[in-house]
Amino acid sequence: MSYLRCVEVEPQSAANAAVIWMHGLGADGHDFEPVVPHLDLAPGLAVRFVFPHAPAIPVTLNNGFVMPAWYDILSLELGRRVDDVQLRASSAAVGRLIAREIERGISAARIIVAGFSQGGAVGFELALTYPERLAGLIALSTYFATEQSIKPNAANAGLPIMIGHGSRDPMVAESFGQQSAARLRELGYAVEYHNYPIEHSVSMDEIKDIGRFISACLAA
Repeated sequence: MSYLRCVEVEPQSAANAAVIWMHGLGADGHDFEPVVPHLDLAPGLAVRFVFPHAPAIPVTLNNGFVMPAWYDILSLELGRRVDDVQLRASSAAVGRLIAREIERGISAARIIVAGFSQGGAVGFELALTYPERLAGLIALSTYFATEQSIKPNAANAGLPIMIGHGSRDPMVAESFGQQSAARLRELGYAVEYHNYPIEHSVSMDEIKDIGRFISACLAA
């Protein structure tokens, strides 16, 4: 089986949990690698961090330039129009990374899916449709691109979800994060929502909140 290329950060002891974290448009798997030491996770959690690289594809919104992207963004009309087929293909590709972690001996119930911007949109689709119970979902500065067409799997009903968004985000307005949280709550998910006085990025306060969320999900 083929897998996406990844950056992997191993814990000091044998991994007993994993976080699979997807970057945003135009970035790569190294983007969030520096965050790991600042999450302040207890060594006993022994979390392996897996940061996959998105494939390089033409992006319509950026004049067809080829760049790392999880899916094509067709336009910003009506919020934004995306290539749902490509988004779901990326979800399936990252899903194979979850399966690989399970093969490595980590229970699905100790795997967290995380994503920033485009990566967060893929994260929504992946985590809510995955056929085995996961530990949680972290969605940062993103939007629920498939909220109208998604078919959630009952295995992840009530999945803990953290949404973080910058109140000054000029790329993905905070209203997208608020709308995502509202829709997820309608669907019965437990959503923890945070906003921060930042643009399209993460802050140290947000990183601390992410660390606390990961710790809570894996301690449950």
